Amino acid sequence: MEEVYRFIKESVDSHTNYVVVGVSGGSDSMALLDILTKALPENCQIICAHVHHNLRKESDSEQIFVKEYCLEHNILFETIKLEYEKSFSEAIAREKRYAFFEKVLKKYQSNILFTAHHGDDLVETILMKITRGTTLKGSAGICLKSRREFYTIVRPLLYLNKKDILDYVSKYHIPYVEDASNQDSSYTRNRYRKKILPFLKQENPYVHRHFLQYSEDLQEMLEWVEKEVEKRYNKTVVDKKLKWQEYLKLDSFFRMEILKKYLFSIYGEDIILFSKKHLCLIDSFLKKGKVNSSIDLPLQKILRKSYHYVEIAKQENRPTYHYRLEDEVNLPNGHTIQIVEDSNDTSNFVTYIDSSTVVLPLYVRNVENGDKMTIKNMVGHKKISDIFTNEKILIADRVSWPVVVDSTGTIIWLPGLKKTQFDRKKQGKYDIILKYY
Repeated sequence: MEEVYRFIKESVDSHTNYVVVGVSGGSDSMALLDILTKALPENCQIICAHVHHNLRKESDSEQIFVKEYCLEHNILFETIKLEYEKSFSEAIAREKRYAFFEKVLKKYQSNILFTAHHGDDLVETILMKITRGTTLKGSAGICLKSRREFYTIVRPLLYLNKKDILDYVSKYHIPYVEDASNQDSSYTRNRYRKKILPFLKQENPYVHRHFLQYSEDLQEMLEWVEKEVEKRYNKTVVDKKLKWQEYLKLDSFFRMEILKKYLFSIYGEDIILFSKKHLCLIDSFLKKGKVNSSIDLPLQKILRKSYHYVEIAKQENRPTYHYRLEDEVNLPNGHTIQIVEDSNDTSNFVTYIDSSTVVLPLYVRNVENGDKMTIKNMVGHKKISDIFTNEKILIADRVSWPVVVDSTGTIIWLPGLKKTQFDRKKQGKYDIILKYY
């Protein structure tokens, strides 16, 4: 019990005017409420925050019990009766409960919330999470302190087990109510409490102390890991683009951590859509996938790998266009193809065509999957996708890149990149000059 008092005193400084404590009326929270009245500085006022979950008929009498206890002991009392728009779930109830706590904290300008989680809760939580499957952080269970945006959750009873708490309320004659649902084996936690915890306590009555030490050690290690991940992340991710060559220099653990952090920066809470298997598939793509390739991600996003960066973008519909080329065509990529009278340019941005060698009229369309073309002074056909790769054209630019075709669909020019066998020398025979700019 000395550790509990010491921890409370360390958590609340002499300038703290208000603390909020979540009180259900059970033995755990009533014990905590009494301990706080003895451990807190005289100038510090306790705000009892009680949640009426509106699920059991006993909830009304429990609310009255806690309220009357607070009146008798001059403790400020705040309460809420929850309503559920849809069916009940533990997650929804927890969200509503902590929203209420935060409202009370703001009302009294407090930054400390006490909850009555104890050592047995810690053991049950760790075992349940490991059994179900969890992250390394999740396997640490409940922490003595949890930092939130504007307040800290403090759990001093983690030093005690259930027997310690029952001994305390018995010794000091502290009233409390019993929640019959705690005996209902349909709840997973109750099965752990009734079947697994007694076995562990037979091996060691104070097994919760070892779990608490494990939790604290793991938290300390994770804090160090977070700092190391942050260092590497800042070198690897710039402007929401991941430098994949730097990423691949890291060992697998830091790659996974950086990948999770990077995805979280894009997806936020939707990060739950990515399992460990998904992360491994993305990692494999970054190691083995071709440059200027992409893979689909959840919520209509794609991950694109260019020559230096990986970035996540919204999956857009492939732009399609097909224009008849007469005098001038303005293209979706911001460029223009124009029929000009004369030119001295012999680069890939101009082509000279003899109309007798093609089937008029000419058309301009965007590149399509499977497109092939003959390249001037080369034998055979070459895939345009391979040309894009050789020329290091970004995926984002490829989908709207133009090709010029004749009426048979034959590609006669890949503007700005390659000419075909239809291109004539400047001194040769031609009657059509096309310019791309």
